[in-house]
Amino acid sequence: MYNNFFGLRQNPFNMTPDPAFLFLTARHREALVGLTYAIMDRKGFVVLTGDAGTGKTTLLARVLQEVPTTKLQSSVILNPTLTPAEFLELVMLDFGIKHVPNSKARRLALMQRLLLEGHREGRISTLVIDEAHKLSQDVLEEVRLLGNFEYGDQKLLQILLAGQNELSDLLERDDMRQLKQRIALRFSIEPLSPDDVDQYIRYRWTTAGGAGAVPFAPEVVTQIAYCSRGIPRVINAVCDNALMLAFSNASSVVDERHVREAAGDLKLDLPAPTPPPLPTPAEPAMEPMMLEPLTLRTLERYGNGNGASRSFIGRWIGRQGRVH
Repeated sequence: MYNNFFGLRQNPFNMTPDPAFLFLTARHREALVGLTYAIMDRKGFVVLTGDAGTGKTTLLARVLQEVPTTKLQSSVILNPTLTPAEFLELVMLDFGIKHVPNSKARRLALMQRLLLEGHREGRISTLVIDEAHKLSQDVLEEVRLLGNFEYGDQKLLQILLAGQNELSDLLERDDMRQLKQRIALRFSIEPLSPDDVDQYIRYRWTTAGGAGAVPFAPEVVTQIAYCSRGIPRVINAVCDNALMLAFSNASSVVDERHVREAAGDLKLDLPAPTPPPLPTPAEPAMEPMMLEPLTLRTLERYGNGNGASRSFIGRWIGRQGRVH
C-alpha cells in the first residue's frame, strides 16, 4: 500500500521468505557456502540451526538456487509433523513421484530407482527438512535410514536438517547417536547485531527499489534493534507496520512515535522514551544588602568597646583608606 508513496518497486519487509532479500552476515555467508558445498560434494547429512525467525528457510531457498537446476532434484518438507508413513509419502510426492505405492517395500524400491536414475543423469538428489526440531523419534529414524541409499562411495541422497536451536539438543540425546554420527557438517546462524540491523534495513530498502536515504533515522533503527532483539522476521514486522503508520500520516520519515506504536501493536518491549533534558536552574539573584557606611562608630559597635579595640579598628580603616 505504501510502496508508491515511498518510491518502492515492492514491499521491502515482506514476511514471506524471499532469497532475493537474503542479507548475509558472516555467519549466514558461512552457512550458505557450507551447505552448497555439502550438497555439491555429496556429504550426506548436514545440519543448520538458529533461533526462530533468523532466516533459515530463506537461506535454504537460496542454497537450492545456488545449485544449477540441471544438476539438482529436490524434495522440500516444510511441515515434518507426520507419521513415518506420511513422511515417506510426502518425500516421494515432492520428488515428483505421482503414484506412491501403499507397500513400504515398494515405496523404498521406487525411491531407490529415482535416486539411481538421478545419479546416472548427473543430478544430485537432495532432501531438505525444515522445522526439523519438530521431528518425532520415529520419523528421525526413517530419515536416518534414507541416508543409507548409496552408490559405490557416494551418497545418493543429500539430507539437510534445518531447525531451531532445540534440534542441537535433540541430536545430543543418547538414542540419537547413530544419526549424530552420520552428520558431516553443522552450521548455525544468530540474530543480527545492532550494526547488522542498520545494514539489514538499508539492504532490503535498496533491494526493493528504494532510492535516496532510508526513511529510518539512526535513533529509530536503535529502537528497532532493541525491540526485535535482532530477529529478521520481527524487524520486518516492525518496519512494515511503522512504514504503514508513516504513510497514514503522510510522513516521508519514520519517527519514534511510529516505531513505538508499531511495537506496541506487536506487543514488543521498547525502552522508556528518553525525557528531554531539564533546563538548568538559574542562580537566584542575590538581593542587595543594605550596608551601613563603614565608619569608626559602626565598627566600634562590633568590638568590645575598649580602647585597644578602637585603636586597632582605626588603624585598619586608615590603611584601607575608607574612613568616612
